[in-house]
Amino acid sequence: MVSTAPYGAWKSPIGAALAASHDGRPEFVGAVGEEVWWTGPRPSEGGRRALVRRRANGTEQSLLPAPWNVRSRVIEYGGQPWAAVPRAEGGPIAVFVNFADQRLYVFEPDAGPGAGADAGPGAGPPGAHGAAEPRPLTPLSALGGGLRWADPRIDLERGEVWCVLEEFTGETPTDVRRVIVAVPLDGSAAEDRTAVRELTDERNRFVTAPKLSPDGRRAAWIAWDHPGMPWDGTVVNLADVTQDGRLTRVRPVVGGAVESIAQAEWTPDGELLVASDRSGWWNLYRIPLEGGRATALCPRAEEFGGPLWRIGSRWFAPLPTGLIAVVHGRGTTALGVLDPETGELTDAAGPWTAWAPSLAVQGSRVVGVAASPRSGYEVVELDTAAGRTRVIGAEHVHPVDPAYYPEPHIRTFSGPGGRKVHAHIYPPHSPDHTAPAGELPPYVVWAHGGPTDHAPLVLDLEIAYFTSRGIGVAEVNYGGSTGYGREYRNRLREQWGVVDVEDCAAVAGVLAEEGTADPARLAIRGASAGGWTAAASLATTDVYACGTVIYPVLDPLSWAAEDGTHDFESRYLESLIGSPSEVPGRYRHRSPLRHADRITASFLLLQGLDDVICPPSQCERFVAEMAGRGVPHAYVTFEGEGHGFRRAETMIRALEAELSLYARTFGIDAPDVPTLELTK
Repeated sequence: MVSTAPYGAWKSPIGAALAASHDGRPEFVGAVGEEVWWTGPRPSEGGRRALVRRRANGTEQSLLPAPWNVRSRVIEYGGQPWAAVPRAEGGPIAVFVNFADQRLYVFEPDAGPGAGADAGPGAGPPGAHGAAEPRPLTPLSALGGGLRWADPRIDLERGEVWCVLEEFTGETPTDVRRVIVAVPLDGSAAEDRTAVRELTDERNRFVTAPKLSPDGRRAAWIAWDHPGMPWDGTVVNLADVTQDGRLTRVRPVVGGAVESIAQAEWTPDGELLVASDRSGWWNLYRIPLEGGRATALCPRAEEFGGPLWRIGSRWFAPLPTGLIAVVHGRGTTALGVLDPETGELTDAAGPWTAWAPSLAVQGSRVVGVAASPRSGYEVVELDTAAGRTRVIGAEHVHPVDPAYYPEPHIRTFSGPGGRKVHAHIYPPHSPDHTAPAGELPPYVVWAHGGPTDHAPLVLDLEIAYFTSRGIGVAEVNYGGSTGYGREYRNRLREQWGVVDVEDCAAVAGVLAEEGTADPARLAIRGASAGGWTAAASLATTDVYACGTVIYPVLDPLSWAAEDGTHDFESRYLESLIGSPSEVPGRYRHRSPLRHADRITASFLLLQGLDDVICPPSQCERFVAEMAGRGVPHAYVTFEGEGHGFRRAETMIRALEAELSLYARTFGIDAPDVPTLELTK
C-alpha cells in the first residue's frame, strides 16, 4: 500500500549501514594463467583491500587475511598494486604492495605454511594461514614518506620485478624522486636499498612501469613533468633492452606538452599502440617505432582513454587474434572489440553503462570491471569468440528490492553563455510512498571530485539512501569533467571555482524553474575537489540552503605551498587557477576560507585526520573563521581515515550526519538518524 508522506520523511530499507557495506568496487583485474585476480573492498575490515583469486572452476578465494591490505600509495592515489604469473610447478608466484608499510612482498599462495619460514624478522603482518607467509622484497625508509612501489611486472627469467619506485629524499612532500627499477625476487633487497637496480634516470618527474615488447628487446612507458598533469600532456618513452636487462637509447616517440597519452601497449606482433587525445578525444593510434606518421585506428568523437589518476590504468587491451578490446564512449562507456585493420567496432551486449579502466586478456576472453544503474561494479568476462558476456566475480546481489533504486535521467542543461552542462538527475523514488499534492522535493547537487574526473552512470547506494527517502540528487559533470572531449575538460583551465560553481548552480536553477525541485530546499555536496566546489558555491551564490563539504580544498594558496599537499597535485592549481606568483589575487578571491564571512547557509564539514592530500589544517582554520558568525555548522573528524573514507563505521556516521543536516535545514522529520549537533 502506498502512503502519503512529505518528501524526505519516507521510510526506506536502505540504511547507512547497508550503503556502507556496499561501498567500494573490485579493481585492478588481471589474468594469471586460467585464473582471474583482482582487489576487492572490505569496509567492515578497516577498509582494507583484499586480493581475490577466481580459480578456473569458478570458486573465489581471498588470498590474504586481515590485516594485509593490497594498496599502493605511489602519487598518493596509488596504482596497480600486485602482479602474479603462473608456473609449471608450485602454482603461481605473486608480488604485492602492503598499504601499512608500502613494502613490496612476494608470496606463493599454493605453497604450504612452512614455505615462508625463512622470511625472518620483519616479514610483515601475521595470519596468511594455509599458504606461505609473504616475504618482503624491499626495505623500509624512515625518510619523509619512505619508499613506495607500484605497477609491478614479474620477470621470472631474470628473477626480478620491474616497477615504479617513489623515493622520498627529504621531509617535505615534494622531496621525492620516481624511477623505474628492478627488484630482485630472492629478497636480497629486503634490507638493502642498494640491491634495487635502477633502470632509468630522473629525467622525468613521473613515470609508469615499462611495458616490454613481445620479443623483450624494447620497453615503452609514459612520463610527464611538473607543472603539467597527465591529462594535459605526457610522452611515451621508448628504450632498447640489453641482454643483461638494462634500458639504453631512451627516446620519446609520441606525445608532448599539449598531447595526453593515457596508455601505451604492445600488440602480440610487436606494434606499439597508444591512446592519445591529439584529435581532441582520446583515440587509439598505431605508432611507428623509428619515425613516421601515427595511424588512427578508429577516429571518433568519443573517449578511448581517460585521466591517468592511478598508474597502471588500462582502457584497451590487444588480443592474440589482432583485435583490440576497448573501453570507449561519450559520457557513458561500453566495452567493445575493435578490428584495427577495418576500424569496425562491435560492442559487447549487456546492461553496463560504466567500465573501469581495468582490462585483462585470457586468449579470446576479455575481463573487466563494470556497473550499471541497476547494479554495482562487477567483474565481467567477454568471450570474443562466442560473443557472450557474463559476470564471473563480485556479482551484484540486490541487498534490497530494486524497486527502491533511483531511476536516473541523463540530461544536458544550458549553462552561462549557452554552454552545455551534463548531469544525471535522480528524482525521489519509492514504491511505498508518494508526496502530498503540490509539494516539491528537496534536491542535493553533487559535485564530483578530481576535478578532472566525472560522475559515472551507475547504481550508488549512497544516492539511493537519499532518493528512497524523498530527497532528489543531481550529479553534475560540470565543465572540466572527462568523458566529453578535451575542449569540455579545458573549460576549467584557470576557471576552477568559477565554471564548476556556475554549472552546478545552472543545473539547480533549471530544476527549480521547471518545478522539479523546491527552490527553497536546495543543497550542494562534494568531496575533495567537489568539496571545494561546494564550499565555493556557499561563499559565492545564494542558491543553496545548506551544504556538505567533505575533505575539501579551502584555501588554494596554502594548498599550493611547499608542504600544503602531496607532490602529484602540488602544481595542479597552475592550470586550474593560474600561477600563484603571477595571479595571487585570483587565489585569494576564489578562496572559501578567505571569504567565510560571505557564507550564510548551514553546512557540515567532514574530514579524515590522516589525509595528506587535503590536510585537516584547512578545515580547522575554516571552522575557526566561522566561529561566532551565527551560521549553524558542524565539523566531524575521523581518526585513521585519509582522502576517501573506507571504513564502514566512518561512512555510516558521515551519511547519517548528512541526512540530519538536510532534515534540520529543510524541516524534515528524520527520527531514524542521530541528530546532528550544530554550533554557531
